[in-house]
Amino acid sequence: MIAICAWLPAALTAQVPPSSSLPLLGDGSDMTSANERRLGDRIARELYRDPDYLDDPVLADYVQGIWQPLLAAARQRGDLSAELDERFAWQILLGRDRTVNAFALPGGYLGLNLGLLAVVSSRDELASVLGHELSHVTQRHISRLIAKDSQQTPWVIGAMILGALAASKNPDAGNALIVGGQALSAQNQLNFSRDMEREADRVGFGVMTQAGFEARGFVTMFDKLQQAARLNDSGAYPYLRSHPLTTERIADMQSRLPLGSVHSPQVMTPTTLHAMMAARAQVLSNPGVDALRSWQTLVNDPGLPGQPAAQQAGALYGAALAAIRLRDSAVARGDWQRLQALVGTDPGAAQAVRWLGAEIDLAARDLSLPQTRALATSLGLDQTTADLRRPELILQAQAAMQINQVDTLNTVVQNLQRWLAARPKDALAWQWLASLYAAQNQSLRALRAEAEAQAARLDYAGALDRLKAAQEHVLASGASSTSASHIDASIVDTRLRQITALLKEQTLDH
Repeated sequence: MIAICAWLPAALTAQVPPSSSLPLLGDGSDMTSANERRLGDRIARELYRDPDYLDDPVLADYVQGIWQPLLAAARQRGDLSAELDERFAWQILLGRDRTVNAFALPGGYLGLNLGLLAVVSSRDELASVLGHELSHVTQRHISRLIAKDSQQTPWVIGAMILGALAASKNPDAGNALIVGGQALSAQNQLNFSRDMEREADRVGFGVMTQAGFEARGFVTMFDKLQQAARLNDSGAYPYLRSHPLTTERIADMQSRLPLGSVHSPQVMTPTTLHAMMAARAQVLSNPGVDALRSWQTLVNDPGLPGQPAAQQAGALYGAALAAIRLRDSAVARGDWQRLQALVGTDPGAAQAVRWLGAEIDLAARDLSLPQTRALATSLGLDQTTADLRRPELILQAQAAMQINQVDTLNTVVQNLQRWLAARPKDALAWQWLASLYAAQNQSLRALRAEAEAQAARLDYAGALDRLKAAQEHVLASGASSTSASHIDASIVDTRLRQITALLKEQTLDH
């Protein structure tokens, strides 16, 4: 991991006043927010192409449930200016990597490895990580570091960031990108200073607590870092290499604990939902057959019923998901039924359990008519609605493709269209919409949706290719002869001009 992507939380007391009454390091950046966003887009485009990039709707929904309140709190506190709020991406990219890592990138992009999701014990610990990283961005730490060396162009810095990210997974690949004294200098200058880390701690703490999260999450996360450092980090915690723990920071964290607090890593009790999401992160980041089979061994352990309910739920959820990956639907359903009985009507966890049940049904691929009807009812395939969560929407799309009935396809297409009207940068939703259009034999719309999916991943060349294919389809089929098709063709023409301009700008940035 490179230093610009590191985080190292430190606890602050509840008595710390709002950030507006404390001295800040100041912007002091010569890099405009527009240029920083363009640099971030370039890096993000490469991360979207990385095989480790993962858009898992269930985990993404859980993370967004923490991320959005943090953004709202930063706005309320004045830490997030209107300019940055509008100009930056504010997107979190999930990666399958099992190493414990989270990182801030230029332009409001954040990276989050499943390895970190798997080890945090509560949503409050995860909020401490995201709040700290968010504050690195809002306080313009990244742009200020880049501006320190006027001899390095932002695009050279971007190459260094990508090289260091590659090195965290494959040292040989990383070394191929990070060569020579100039590159080494660029990488070294990206170390966050101690003052910047302290500012990110302080501002992140204020954001986190105003968003309603438990302040002690900072403390327990620090405990994990300290324990990992004592164990002579073997590489699972990359940030320990770029930001080693210091006696000063540990002492500062301990001294800032609120009076009467119990300093114990056991203070934060995981919720059932968090335990299940941590299990999901573990399964998705370690898909080897032996690892998947170990989950069933865990849930068959006679001692499991004696464990806390959250731990039992996490084990059963992980075992059911692992069984899906092993294509053993019978075992998955058995684990799911035990999980359902354990969770009951827990409002936070019951919905995630229901989504898991739908995943099991869809993975079986041999649904009987009663199962199909039950799945359709469970996912709301019989009506259009604006109240869908993203996991439900994607599950609907998968189910509609499997059921392949006209009414079902129409309903889900309408739901996706409504969703994308409000969230046009959801690449996965566009991709599913393209598949549903193809199933409806709407080739022009399918090509346009494929283009939008590429554009959402910042692959403007790929988007342009799909839009040109859509134009060729119009010419070949005479699709513009009808009113509806004429509108679709006009949309394609407009988007082609817009994407061409974006591609030109993107090419000039290199």
